[in-house]
Amino acid sequence: MDVAVQDKMYIDGTWVAAQSGKTREIIYPFDKRHIHTVAEGDVEDAQAAIAAARDAFDREEWSRTPGAERGRLVGKLADLIEENAEELAKLESWDTAKTLEESRWDMSDIAGIFRYYAGLADKDHGELVDSPIPNTVSRAVREPVGVCGQISPWNYPLLQASWKMAPALAAGNTIVMKPSETTPLTTIKVTELAEQAGFPKGVVNLVLGPGPTVGNELAVHADVDLISFTGGIVTGKKIMQAAGGTVKKIAFELGGKNPNIIFADADFELAVDFALNGVYFHAGQVCSAGARVMVEDSIYDRFVDAVVERVKRIKLGDAFDPRTEMGPLISEEHRAKVEGYVDIALEEGAKLLVGGARPSDPALQDGFFYLPTVLGECTNEMRVVQEEVFGPVMTVERFSGEDEVVRNANSTIYGLSGAVWTTDQAKAERVASRLRMGTVWINDFNIYFAQAPWGGYKQSGIGRELGPQGLEEYTEIKHIYQNLATEKADWFGAKG
Repeated sequence: MDVAVQDKMYIDGTWVAAQSGKTREIIYPFDKRHIHTVAEGDVEDAQAAIAAARDAFDREEWSRTPGAERGRLVGKLADLIEENAEELAKLESWDTAKTLEESRWDMSDIAGIFRYYAGLADKDHGELVDSPIPNTVSRAVREPVGVCGQISPWNYPLLQASWKMAPALAAGNTIVMKPSETTPLTTIKVTELAEQAGFPKGVVNLVLGPGPTVGNELAVHADVDLISFTGGIVTGKKIMQAAGGTVKKIAFELGGKNPNIIFADADFELAVDFALNGVYFHAGQVCSAGARVMVEDSIYDRFVDAVVERVKRIKLGDAFDPRTEMGPLISEEHRAKVEGYVDIALEEGAKLLVGGARPSDPALQDGFFYLPTVLGECTNEMRVVQEEVFGPVMTVERFSGEDEVVRNANSTIYGLSGAVWTTDQAKAERVASRLRMGTVWINDFNIYFAQAPWGGYKQSGIGRELGPQGLEEYTEIKHIYQNLATEKADWFGAKG
């Protein structure tokens, strides 16, 4: 094991310890091994980072830098991420215990996200507005929001941070990043790379520490102009309330309960394969996980049998073992939450088809493992169907027609993503158009890329990340009006 990253925070261009002197031990979820010790920041550290970001933005050195130069630095950071991709992937797997192969895929995506926004940094030149007044010029221009607080989750630490960092920096903002206190390693490393790239002092800041202190300060502080948060809905609501005191801009992605709808005329083998991918990647700890599988009556039994047979063969293990297909959950607390949902589901009438317990393998006893699980005969009103479990638990429901499945799929408080499996193109388009979700896949699952917007309807969030819309989140629109032939009004006091 070689975890060679900073153990400090990065504030105003300097690596600093927490003012309190506190530290936090980072553990590997596979066996609870201590892998690194990092600074544990508090309110005072958050305030110092906010002050640095505020000063850097108000000096206008970065916000007034030409877009092409901002894009060059963001692109340089993309290059450095590519050069250090293997180290970053290993750090991500040490942090989360997801398989190293998954982490390597993430690094490729992350470099691409920075490169995409680097290319957009100088592309928005505003637009002329057709003025109804003669001899005037009217323009709408986009300008950076200002100081942006960015709170990232533990499940995809660097990927989610990149969705925030890249557009914010490309648009000319200054940032204060707060990764999850349990998975900070890759965010620390990418901050090292940002320093190496040459961003001006105070533009990029990193504060480590817990949400109730550091995160809350980012939300309430008057000098933070925007707060971006990806995480659970309960925390999201608290941040929204805290941010309301200063009426700052907010951009939230708060998870989902994502239906994977499989019609009888779907390609059966593909539907089974992608149903497994949709649920068990990263042990189901994915905001867009297709944990809610909805299968047409006539193929339900065949589908369940096929899925269960595949699930029994899933290999659990160490992230760095190439044979491993699924790692552990992130913590003991989170595993207990997943276990609780399965218990409730069985009480409400679901049928346990496979899994539903901790593994008996002695090699897995020190980690936070939970067997990949399938619950059959689930119904729309069950809590395990309506609420986000965030674990390796597939629920399978029956349906008999389009209206029923659309109604039930839309019945949750969430609206992040969903999928439709059918060989009938007209049916696919009909159902996709009726699903109230930010992303709908047809005959695929969990595909995203930098060019397309990502975000949810309803309580899945506010705003969009990725795509040009992700850049727009980090801008304000200003209307500039110029009169080229101003004439006196002679309205007040000119007649007497």
